[in-house]
Amino acid sequence: MKTSTPVTSVIAAIGATVITLAQNWKLAGFILVLIAGAIFPLCASGVFTFQITQLLIYAIAIAGLNLLTGFNGQFSLGHSAFYAIGAYVSAVLMTQLDMPFYLTIPIAAAVCFVFGFLFGLPALRLEGIYLALATFALAIATPQILKFKPVEHLTGGVQGLALFHLKPEAPFGLPFDQDQWTFYVTFAVTILMFFLAFSLVNSRSGRAMKAIRDNHIAAKVTGIDLSLFKTLTFGVSALFTGVAGSLSALLIAFVAPDSFQITLAIAIFVGMVVGGVGWIPGAFLGALFILFVPNIAEHIAFGLSAFFDLIRKVIPFFPSIGEQSAKGLTGTVYGVFLILLIYVMPSGLAGLLRLAVQRLARARS
Repeated sequence: MKTSTPVTSVIAAIGATVITLAQNWKLAGFILVLIAGAIFPLCASGVFTFQITQLLIYAIAIAGLNLLTGFNGQFSLGHSAFYAIGAYVSAVLMTQLDMPFYLTIPIAAAVCFVFGFLFGLPALRLEGIYLALATFALAIATPQILKFKPVEHLTGGVQGLALFHLKPEAPFGLPFDQDQWTFYVTFAVTILMFFLAFSLVNSRSGRAMKAIRDNHIAAKVTGIDLSLFKTLTFGVSALFTGVAGSLSALLIAFVAPDSFQITLAIAIFVGMVVGGVGWIPGAFLGALFILFVPNIAEHIAFGLSAFFDLIRKVIPFFPSIGEQSAKGLTGTVYGVFLILLIYVMPSGLAGLLRLAVQRLARARS
């Protein structure tokens, strides 16, 4: 009878682990994500760490909107309001009550859930473009409400609230700077929020949400409470976006009303469409687009300006693009990017990946 040595036992354990991971690709992917998240801030620069942290925050907000629009069929152009509420709840609790940031996240989530649920009640009478218009009005009004005199002592009014001195350090003497620790906190919250999102859409409640999206009359006939599920979905969607806003307050360490204009709501909506409506992982791709493509568009615009100036030296009557015009051209380049993307991928990146998988399957068969 053969006796096992410590070396053979370790080799056997490693082999069993490899076989298990090979058979369960989801578990293997999750472990790889954890390893990458643990290593990333130690290898990346401070600026890049900041950008990826912002990407994760946008992904949470986009996932929240996708739960509402992609899985329940309710359109919203007002999620910047819930993003602002989440950010301000955390900021006010930290500045007024000296509350640790970690405790403000669940409170911000609860407050945004209540606001979303309450807003969803009157919104039950609205559908389609009318609901989108109502949420658009909410996004327009929120920054002005935050500047309102009676609440200025809490919100800081136009000046906003600075949180630089309240940004948490890594606990237990861990050798991380503030940006690295902020990334780890955001990374952990992102994993939790996406776990909740996947669990929700694959649950009985998620199936009810999708049934309402596909045909609300048929859903009602089967016994689904339309009012309850619509308002709850609005609340959960607001909760996700509020968590993103709370994390944003930690990352930027500053909140002001003008940071939550309608452009933020449109950016979140664009991220959802680009990533793929009704596809949770697409939130990361959408966040990648709204974070980096505007910067790429700006570089292209200034490159075109320099190119036009170079041609003008050869051809005097050739039009010139000044610095101010180049800044204006940035929006044009971004718009062209978006039009081309929607034209080439009308179903977003989710549709493109689905098409690629289908063609690969046909090629193999």
